[in-house]
Amino acid sequence: MPVNFPPGLPIVPDGDAPGGPRISSPLPSSGAGTYAGSGAGSGAAQFATVPFEMSPEDFEAAVNDALLLIPDKAARAMDNVAIFIEDDYIPQPGEDPDTVLLGLYEGVPLTERDSWWDAGSLPDRITIFRQPILDICESRQEVIDEVAITVIHEIAHHFGIGEDRLHELGWG
Repeated sequence: MPVNFPPGLPIVPDGDAPGGPRISSPLPSSGAGTYAGSGAGSGAAQFATVPFEMSPEDFEAAVNDALLLIPDKAARAMDNVAIFIEDDYIPQPGEDPDTVLLGLYEGVPLTERDSWWDAGSLPDRITIFRQPILDICESRQEVIDEVAITVIHEIAHHFGIGEDRLHELGWG
């Protein structure tokens, strides 16, 4: 798995963990995890008073580390999906302009793919949004934990796991 992608280029999980084995135990849910994935919200009470500062390179390293948390079997099962890092989510026309996303899955979940899907389909896309995560975190460890929760949350969507079930499991 490439380690030094420039911001915005895909990180493509390949099932191999360079430099060591994958970690298969899940992270405990942090208080900020409520907003992982497609959770939306606005209001100052949700965010730290001062966003945590982290370089794009360090944030990318946190995303790469989060990918190593994916168990080997799950990483090998991921199919035609690319992971991107962007600074912020820009609400689409017709969407609430105060929408805040930490991550976004766009694609066809593995559980919904049929024989028609393989015919020239573009890769699914997972985007992790840097600034909203930094806005709700007060320390480096909180950023690392929130990135891991968000990455796992969005990958779960690739496997067809919905928001309600993710919240039940503590990955919401």
